[in-house]
Amino acid sequence: MSSSSAAPAAKPPMRDALVAAAFRLFSEHGYEQTTVDDIVALAGVGRRSFFRYFPAKEDVVFPDHERCLADMTAFLAAGGEECEPVRRVCDSARMVLHMYAENPAFSVQRYRLTRKVAGLRASELSVVWRYERAMAGYLRGRFTGHPDGTLRADVIAAAVVAAHNNALRSWLRSDGRGDAVAALDHALGYVQREFGRPQETAAGRTTVWPGSVPDGGDAPHPDDVLVLVTRRDAPLWRVVQELETATRRA
Repeated sequence: MSSSSAAPAAKPPMRDALVAAAFRLFSEHGYEQTTVDDIVALAGVGRRSFFRYFPAKEDVVFPDHERCLADMTAFLAAGGEECEPVRRVCDSARMVLHMYAENPAFSVQRYRLTRKVAGLRASELSVVWRYERAMAGYLRGRFTGHPDGTLRADVIAAAVVAAHNNALRSWLRSDGRGDAVAALDHALGYVQREFGRPQETAAGRTTVWPGSVPDGGDAPHPDDVLVLVTRRDAPLWRVVQELETATRRA
């Protein structure tokens, strides 16, 4: 007769364990009262392990922004001349929202924390500025040689960030309920209508704003399903790019 024991539960990655420990302590004792030593003690690791992932305590509050910023920058850089630039930066903003929507409970918890701690609000604004600069840098490249190209790039980037933040904060204030993607699409529609370049239909007679339906055209059926197969380790910007390509072919 053989005996067997249940396999031990897999430990979460160290980075995730540090984030979970930090937010537990922030909730129980407050952000200011929690030290790095407290966090590593609860996570069961050493200080060196903490600083391998996070340069400072405030960085554990925003664990995914560096990855998302890198993915977004790569996505923008991969956009060729055929890409309408305003639509491209709007799509890059959707990548940021998807990062928040992947874990609504954590995003809401972080939002509540940053509302209480002034220093974290300053860090958050710094992160937002970096996203805006990435968008503006891409647009400046696309508008090179255009009248007021730099001004136009900066204004559009700021408008995209404002639209994104409007939708995101409304969703966070509702404790992550509702359709954040639909809210963002609605907000970005204003930016695309104001600054985007209309697209001509095949007949060349009708202009269509990205995301709209031409007169007499058929809107996507609500039951339409698009299946996309991609690698598990593919970066988010690549998934979005493949999805765009598949949608154009559908």
